[in-house]
Amino acid sequence: MGDASIVGLMGRVTGTVGPGLVGEVIVRVRGGAEHFLAYPAVGQERIERGTVVMVVEYLAPRTVYVSAAYDS
Repeated sequence: MGDASIVGLMGRVTGTVGPGLVGEVIVRVRGGAEHFLAYPAVGQERIERGTVVMVVEYLAPRTVYVSAAYDS
């Protein structure tokens, strides 16, 4: 599975993502679940723990940019 396949996958925030924060998300990928450092895709967006997100950009080896998958 190539790195590009991570983009578009859904995950869940395990550590708040937001401006000035290095958040964390867990994403089901490569037959398991992996943790990634996460930043908001939209600059000032704050995404709280437990929120379902979509990966919009991946930077190897363990960093993703995410946005909330659903409006709250």
